[in-house]
Parts: sequence; C-alpha cells; structure tokens
Amino acid sequence: MPFLFFSAGGSAEILVALAIVLFSAKLLGEIFERIKQPAVVGEILAGVIIGPSALALINPEFLGSGHLIPILAEIGVVFLLFNVGLETKPQAILAVGGRAFIVAVLGVIVPFVAGFLIALAWDGSKIEAMFIGAALVATSVGITARVLGGMGLLDAPTARIILGAAVIDDILGLLILSVVSGMGKGNVDYVGLAELAGMASVFTIVVAVLGAIVMGRVARFIGKMKIGNPVFNLGIILCLGLSFAASYVGVAAIIGAFLAGMALSEATEHDRKTHTLTSGITEFLVPFFLVNIGMQLDVTLFQEWSVIVLALVITGAAVLTKYIGCSIASYGLGWRRASQVGVGMIPRGEVGIVVAQIGFGMGIIEPRFFASVLFMAIATTLIAPPLIKILFSSEPAAHGNVDSDDAGGIVVGGDDLHHIG
Repeated sequence: MPFLFFSAGGSAEILVALAIVLFSAKLLGEIFERIKQPAVVGEILAGVIIGPSALALINPEFLGSGHLIPILAEIGVVFLLFNVGLETKPQAILAVGGRAFIVAVLGVIVPFVAGFLIALAWDGSKIEAMFIGAALVATSVGITARVLGGMGLLDAPTARIILGAAVIDDILGLLILSVVSGMGKGNVDYVGLAELAGMASVFTIVVAVLGAIVMGRVARFIGKMKIGNPVFNLGIILCLGLSFAASYVGVAAIIGAFLAGMALSEATEHDRKTHTLTSGITEFLVPFFLVNIGMQLDVTLFQEWSVIVLALVITGAAVLTKYIGCSIASYGLGWRRASQVGVGMIPRGEVGIVVAQIGFGMGIIEPRFFASVLFMAIATTLIAPPLIKILFSSEPAAHGNVDSDDAGGIVVGGDDLHHIG
C-alpha cells in the first residue's frame, strides 16, 4: 500500500510522520488504559495499524535502519532505561545480584535449547537452529520497566531482580550471538569472545559499584554552577556518554543508560526538577520506540498455514521457556513472586528482531523462520504487559506515587507521577 499522505519532502513530511506516530500512540494508549490494560500494548498496536501491514500512513523510507523513526526509537529506549535507572538505587540491584545471576542463566539456557530443537524439528539447519535459539534468549527490559514504572513498583523486590537479571542477560545474549554469528561466517574467535566478556563484565560492575560514589561528589560540585539545570545537563551527558561506552565495549547502549541513571539516583533523589525534565524528554521519545516495534510486523509473510503454525509454536516456546526458567531460578520467593520474575523476563521486543535480522542478512535464516521470530518478538511484547499488571497488582506501590488506574508512566519521587505513555 502506498504512502497515503502528501510527499512534500523535507521537513513538512517529517513533521507529519512525527505527528502521526505520537497521535496514534497516545490515542491507542488512552483506549487501552480505559479498558484497564497497559498503555504499552496499545502503543505497539498503533505501530501495526499505521505501519506497512495496515494503513501505511508512514513513508517507508522513514522506517529503514538509520532513518528518522528507528533513530528516535533507539534514543527513546535509551532515555526510558535512564529514567528507570534514576529510580533504582545501586544497593538494591547489588543486593539481589546472586538471585539475578541465576535467573539470567536459566532464562538463557532454557529458551535457547527450546528454540534450537524447534528449528531442527522444522527441518532447519544446525546453524539456523542456533540463530533461532539466540533470538529466544534476550529480554527487552524496556517493556517491563515501562509497565512497572507506571504501577509505582520499580523498587519492588522482584522488579530489582528483573532489572539485575536483564543486565546479565544482555551480556550472556551478546556472547551467544557472537558465537552463532562467528559460526555462520565459518570461524569463532574464542580469544576475542573472552576479551569481550571480560570488558563487558568489568564495565558493568565498575559503573554499578563506583558510579554512585563518583557522581554523588560530581553532582554536588556541578549543582553550584550558574547555568540553568546543571544536574539535569550532567545527567543527559552521562546518559549519552555511558550509552556510547557500553556500545563500545560490546554491551547494549540501554545498559549504559540504565547504569548512568543508577549512578545519579542517590544524588537526584530529592531533585524533582531533574526528574521532571528527564521525564519530559522520555514522554516524547518512548512512543517512537514502541510504535516502531509494531511497524516491524509484515502480515504478508503469514500467507501460508505452515508459517502461522511455526510462528505460534516459537511464540509459545518463547513465553513458556522464559517463564519456566526464570521462575525456577526464583524458587524460594513463593509462587506469586517467582511468577512475577518469570513474566517480567518474557518480552523480546526489538532485541529478538535484531537477532533475526542479523541471521536473515547473512543468508542463514529462511524467510519462514525470519517471519516467525519477528512475530514472536512482537507477540511476547504484547503478551507480557497484561500478565505483569495482573501478577503485580497486589504489590504495594510507592507511597503517594501512583494512581491505581494508571499503568503508563514512570515514578519520579514525592507525590508526582510523570507519564511517559
């Protein structure tokens, strides 16, 4: 279907595209809030509706890698995780480090094995099966964090486990993807993998342990400067800087953004202005992240029943294996909290899409597997938020921070809730 709006080119067409994305995201988010469902589900569905699969309201050239909307989507999830980090004290994550590590490990092993076996059962090659397993491994923590933030539960014990496990999950998933990609090219650099694992681990641990101490002192000095909102400006620079540093050492940029927020969490605990300004940026950018996920779905790929069945099988396995693996790792917390961890790790989001695109681009994954993984990534992102909301509904929210009917924002302290969706 052709682009339905005018093709004036330049800034005019770009402004129309931005308006369409924001309007559709907010409209669908509001509708889903009114039917007591997380706004994030509506915002992703908005992407499906306005994307190439349905109304095709956005010029396709804005959707390709390196173009406007994907770039805004990447920046959006960076600021989402930075905002989450601002609400997360380093001690809270370090206190659940052991449990989070076990959750991450089982949450990687069980889905990988299931994806590998399913691909073999559908006559996929071994390397193809490894790519499918790798696509089932990663967790899109941005989705879970958004829902929990709206419920005022980022500081809940299981939320801290999920956040900690997601950081470790990213490192493990990165190593698996590196191995699989190397095998696809015919070689695996084990020395390089060891160096990558070491750099990623050291970077994460050093920033998590020392970041708050260093930034606490720096923030006190910066706060005396005469420029407007100096601590906020420090936070933005730190967010972007650590996001780049994380990418440079091989970790996802969002991990650097999360660590940046966590490093500033104590220094800005009572700084409402910094939280308010950060939430304003996040509220503008995050819809592009969510809508972009929905726009990745191409329904024309599902014209054969065999592809539909494969997609449903892979999606079912993605949900069950992540839930089972992470819930077993949370044994001892009780059934409900173990289930909270399990469903919190279910979303694959953009991470699963990226893995599939790498394999497809290398000519390793057949179109049927690519379509199925794409469906799985979006489906798990839609399935998880309602389950998260149900299982966390009995948890006490941060005092005075959240309206019981709201699930679309992020808590910023005191009596304020600054929405991001």
